[in-house]
Amino acid sequence: MTIMDKQMCSWQMTAPDADFQYVENPFPATESDEALVKIAGCGVCHTDLSFWHYGVKTKKELPLTLGHEISGTVIAGPPEWLGKNVIIPAVLPCGECELCKKGRSNMCQKQLMPGNDFHGGFASHIKVPARFLCRVPDKLLTKYPLEKLSVIADAISTPYQVIKKSELEAGDLAIVIGVGGVGIYAALIARIFGAKVLALDIDDEKLETAEKHGIDATLNVKGMDIKAIKEKVREIAKGLGVSRFGWKIFEMSGTKQGQELGFNLITFTSTLSIVGFTLDRTEVRLSNLMAFDAKLIGTWGCKPELYPEVVDLIATDKLKIDDFVETFPLSRINEVFRNTLNHVYRERSVLVPDVD
Repeated sequence: MTIMDKQMCSWQMTAPDADFQYVENPFPATESDEALVKIAGCGVCHTDLSFWHYGVKTKKELPLTLGHEISGTVIAGPPEWLGKNVIIPAVLPCGECELCKKGRSNMCQKQLMPGNDFHGGFASHIKVPARFLCRVPDKLLTKYPLEKLSVIADAISTPYQVIKKSELEAGDLAIVIGVGGVGIYAALIARIFGAKVLALDIDDEKLETAEKHGIDATLNVKGMDIKAIKEKVREIAKGLGVSRFGWKIFEMSGTKQGQELGFNLITFTSTLSIVGFTLDRTEVRLSNLMAFDAKLIGTWGCKPELYPEVVDLIATDKLKIDDFVETFPLSRINEVFRNTLNHVYRERSVLVPDVD
């Protein structure tokens, strides 16, 4: 039996908030520049919840297989990729346009996102452009199973890109608002870059996890007003021995309250990076940016060129991920999505195909 005689399975979203439906199809044919990847694992991201529950429209019409945080093994495609273990970037650019050539490939206007522009990773296999696949070195697989490394595709690479973009330097104060499934990596990566890190959240357990993994200071802001938070942050900054200028603030919570807090923490020459997504609107005084000579920046995914750097952080044990990933069989997708929506899990959920 040839590879093209086999079936691939997927779980497709047919309507908002509806159960995902199991589907079987023949393996797709691949062009010379495409790879067919046997999926090891696909992480459940807040973006997936936004498509499924919060009303955000996918670019491809439903039914659609969601999932963009994917690791796996190439089983068909260009000879140089056959048999290779890979991470599939969550944003796949064209590599040829103006933005790609200016080093902004994550904003390529021809970009393709699995689980948005085409069928994604909550499946047994996926067909993707081969150009920007990121190879997983064999030595890394002695430390972690391939399915757990799927979180590199978004949960780790996205904060990595924004931390580099923020121009964070050793000795800076990095304030991370929201240390959940993505924010905890922002805090850890900022620490690797040499910053003093302050984690803000409304969940004591998340803050305790951050402290356990070496974050310098934490603050539960639940029930506190903006003025009280600002005073406490200044006190913590002084205790950490960092400058009162140039704070790097990373809004990871994807909430209106988190974004408003981040803006209010801007001080002289600060940089506020917006990473979390919400449909809610905020009301802020933009003139603060002028008065403080500050920066407000956004970020979108991570350009594929940075993925090898992220892989190296994990391969060299600078970043450990064991405590932040939990795997489930893909057949439990409906249960996992509803539990994720209800904040049942403490770790990043990764769905692992339970059929070949």
